[in-house]
Amino acid sequence: MNLHTKTWVQRLLVPIEEAWDFFSQPGNLARITPPEMMLNAEGGNAGTAIYEGMKLNFALYPFMMIPVRWTTEIMTVSKPDFFADRQLAGPYEHWYHRHLFREIEGGTEMTDIVEYALPLDLLGEVFEYWRRKVVEILGTFRGGGGSGRCGPGGRMWEMDEVDNVRKDGFSGP
Repeated sequence: MNLHTKTWVQRLLVPIEEAWDFFSQPGNLARITPPEMMLNAEGGNAGTAIYEGMKLNFALYPFMMIPVRWTTEIMTVSKPDFFADRQLAGPYEHWYHRHLFREIEGGTEMTDIVEYALPLDLLGEVFEYWRRKVVEILGTFRGGGGSGRCGPGGRMWEMDEVDNVRKDGFSGP
């Protein structure tokens, strides 16, 4: 298994409590996903705050109207500092996603760290191009280049994609 790690740092222009309240609600995931991906939450827990052991089911259409089903489980929750989820079923061989929050001047810094492996090792690497395009679309949309339906208060953050954890040692759990 060829493991990849991607890190994004976002500066949210809201207090940490407001950032946490927004990102800990599974129903808000559709608000930060481009509408053309047609993300649908399944299972009726859109209005429930996350908790350890919570299972989330999604369907999305990232490519040529082919549905992708995705089931994740919330592994760890430490309000308002971090939560982590892992894929139970879906398009990746391995997926572990950490969401880290910390107060900064003028708002909150949220760091997303995703460890993933594509299916079928070598053949999966061919699909890395597709994954990068999806990430580019999400980054543009969430960084303010989309329709503005993002986050609490509309467009409210800047996002940077980096290849590793920041040098100041803030890497969370």
